[in-house]
Amino acid sequence: MSVKKVVVIGLDGLDPNIAEAMLHAGELPNLARLRTEGGYSRLHTTYPALTPVAWSTFATGTNPGGHGIFDFIRRDPRTYLPDFSLNRYEQRSAYLPPKAVSLRRGVPLWEVLSAAGIPSAIVRCPCTYPPDSLRGRMLAGMGVPDLRGGLGTSTFYTSDQDVKAEESEQVVILPRDGSGPFATHLIGPRDPKTRSDFHFKMTLHLEPSAKKVILQSEGRPSTLEIREGQWSDWLKVKFKKGLLQSVRGMVRFYLVRLAPVFELYASPINFDPDAPLFPISSPPEYARELEGRLGTFYTTGMPEDHGGLNNLRFSEAAFLEQCEGVFRERERMMRYELERLEEGFLFCLFDTPDRVQHMFWRFGERGHPAIRGDVTPEMARVIEEHYRACDAMIGRALQYAGDQTLVVVLSDHGMSSFQRGVHLNTWLHDNGLLALRDGLKPGEEAGDFFRSVNWSRTKAYALGLGGIYLNLKGREEQGIVEVGEADAVNAAVVEGLSGLGDPALGRLAVRSVVTRGQVYAGLYAHESPDLLVNFSEGYRVSWATALGGMPEGHFQDNERKWSGDHSIDPILVPGVLFMNRPFRAEGASLLDLAPTILAALGVPKGPVMEGDTLLA
Repeated sequence: MSVKKVVVIGLDGLDPNIAEAMLHAGELPNLARLRTEGGYSRLHTTYPALTPVAWSTFATGTNPGGHGIFDFIRRDPRTYLPDFSLNRYEQRSAYLPPKAVSLRRGVPLWEVLSAAGIPSAIVRCPCTYPPDSLRGRMLAGMGVPDLRGGLGTSTFYTSDQDVKAEESEQVVILPRDGSGPFATHLIGPRDPKTRSDFHFKMTLHLEPSAKKVILQSEGRPSTLEIREGQWSDWLKVKFKKGLLQSVRGMVRFYLVRLAPVFELYASPINFDPDAPLFPISSPPEYARELEGRLGTFYTTGMPEDHGGLNNLRFSEAAFLEQCEGVFRERERMMRYELERLEEGFLFCLFDTPDRVQHMFWRFGERGHPAIRGDVTPEMARVIEEHYRACDAMIGRALQYAGDQTLVVVLSDHGMSSFQRGVHLNTWLHDNGLLALRDGLKPGEEAGDFFRSVNWSRTKAYALGLGGIYLNLKGREEQGIVEVGEADAVNAAVVEGLSGLGDPALGRLAVRSVVTRGQVYAGLYAHESPDLLVNFSEGYRVSWATALGGMPEGHFQDNERKWSGDHSIDPILVPGVLFMNRPFRAEGASLLDLAPTILAALGVPKGPVMEGDTLLA
């Protein structure tokens, strides 16, 4: 079967259990229409079931060993410290500016289409920063940093003198008394030479009777009104780095309250699409075109401000309002491209189903450790309401689909509960595979980032969202495990962790542990963790483990608002797949999507793509 156009809508994290129940109840009419016209299937995801891993497999048609993305985090074998796994910056000499380099390898399907002369429009696919060169247009997705180089570093302004910075945030303390005006600043990028922060000056004028703040600065606009309980418009700012150098960004504010304590939240500083620090689109002017036609938009790779909610800086209602704004701007981009799509391939990703479920899963689950107080009916319905919004968006997209259009709607993985974290490094320590120095034991004194590990007596360590590495001699800087001993160490971990129970709850915490060789093949398989832990529903690697920590004990309640997750056994969290054409549903996998899209457009699949077309 050959068509003129292929439109793929990605719904990150849309879960088949929820979707199927709502389909049965008649609550998702547009997805039901796709199921009737073509078909529906659960979709096999990747090891592990993580957004950047899964969408990279979608794009390249290879398992993670073929594209080299295995997690959000990878370890530096020289230092054992965590490093960002999606991209990095390189500067070949002091006389040349740094440039962003993607760590996703493999050949994505849009490059195969470009070689065949077929255009593509790719909107916010993960692991596309820096953007690929292609015949068509691309706006980069997950992987685009904020202006400080992180995934989302916010700032919290408060008159409470005792507030401390939480995860991925900075705190600016304002005077305790008085109604202002307050002279303060935005914290911008760091000076690479001095490691100090660049600042953008601004003044806050408080108007308590009107429940608002007036922000004045040299930004655009020069006067910005911020109302209590509302998100502000964008403020475009410029950080001066020198006499003739500056970096441009943009930020939104949320005024939590004026009294009795002043609290103002500032979003991570996004790249300005009109003049980003590094290119975020291909061609570079495409981001500017989108802003000119559709208005200013979030550019960070994870635009939803989940950190502000997780850190208790604003309410669930504020988070939902911001998510809805992100969803609407993404739909404007999709419809803009649909209106001018005459032939070729269009992909648009909607991230918000994933983020909403991460933060609101607890409200649908009695007894979740993160629940405090009564659950309102409105909060209990949030996830289903968002599924309805996604379905309505699909209905509007289908208006553009003619007889020669293949429409594909899919998610990269599903979602599950996250009630308990497993301290993998503590388990390794207690089973004689990881040693601490100076007589220390797991707990607060051990710290994070492996700061207290005795590498001369350590055989294995955990980092990231479920990966375990051997301290292999000749590979790790202080490796002690001989190559001939690796299989035995692997076997010890597999045997010990598989079937691990949680004595406090009488439940299974770990279903199984698999080795690299069981799940990965390809040029980059050697870069993966040596072992992957498949957690049961309700469990996940602990927050501390992900960054090289080892608290006391093996289990910990997850009391954070980030209460749903998918970093578990991939068998438990498949994605969904809908098409408006009949397809082979049995055994459908993310590996099959690139070959399917190429076949629909009459192009042979790439030489290393592992899947096959699903079309009849």
